Amino acid sequence: MKYYKAINYWVLGGFEGAKTPFQAIDDASEFGLDGIELTFGDCIKEDITQEECNNVKLYAEKKKIGLETMAAGFYWSCSLGSDNPEERLNAVDFTLKYIQVARWLGVNKILVVPGAVDVAWDESRPVTSYSDVWKYSTDSLKQVLKAAENSNVTICLENVWNKFLLSPMEFSFYLDQFESDYIGVYFDVGNAMLNGYAEHWIEILKNRIKAIHFKNFKREDCGGTLHGFGDNLLEGDVNYPAVLKALEKINYSGPITAEMIPFSRLPDLVLPDMKLAAETAKSLIKLLNK
Repeated sequence: MKYYKAINYWVLGGFEGAKTPFQAIDDASEFGLDGIELTFGDCIKEDITQEECNNVKLYAEKKKIGLETMAAGFYWSCSLGSDNPEERLNAVDFTLKYIQVARWLGVNKILVVPGAVDVAWDESRPVTSYSDVWKYSTDSLKQVLKAAENSNVTICLENVWNKFLLSPMEFSFYLDQFESDYIGVYFDVGNAMLNGYAEHWIEILKNRIKAIHFKNFKREDCGGTLHGFGDNLLEGDVNYPAVLKALEKINYSGPITAEMIPFSRLPDLVLPDMKLAAETAKSLIKLLNK
């Protein structure tokens, strides 16, 4: 099966938006990939205009680089599931703008973090009860879902280390309450390894999976830490043959994007890293062209 192969912007341009979207598109083209996952809030500024988006879209088309997905790191500091009403309102407003910009760019899938019980690497963030995150994030997503449907943009909730939606069973139950094809899973195979197996998640989530992140993870001491995310896509505990078999079984044909943020290098992690990006692109192509 031929998969759409892309790379996330952060490894190319860092978290501060060091490169323009045009430069990132050039990079993806030079790597021989099908697409680039631009990021909203750094690479793509929140105040970008429709005309500017159209210029990016036309440039990507000229370079034959797809813009199927977009990501954002915003939600770690401003949550759709917060118990603070003002914070939730800000997160909803951001998501509505995110959807609008995605429509302007021709992006049809956006990564969204629905909420977090805590942010383990940020002690300034509060702990919110699981039940409140469920209640508030559900309400917030219902507020933006109509805009997503009208814009032909799918909200893709990622399985992140947020102590929320910890298994594919509860993730499925959570998603099914919305009764919409415009909300699904942005499934990260590396993230799933902390407390399970990626192929098992795929087997249960099935067509709820709308987009996929590839990165690898090494377990340690019955679990793992951020340092388990290494700088080699092919080294770690992800069983890629089993993952690809599971994807084939559910007839998955959506985008697969390498998101390479090597926390194994902490405290000396530096992005952008073009050598890492080039090696990651090469590994992704090798993996998916088998």
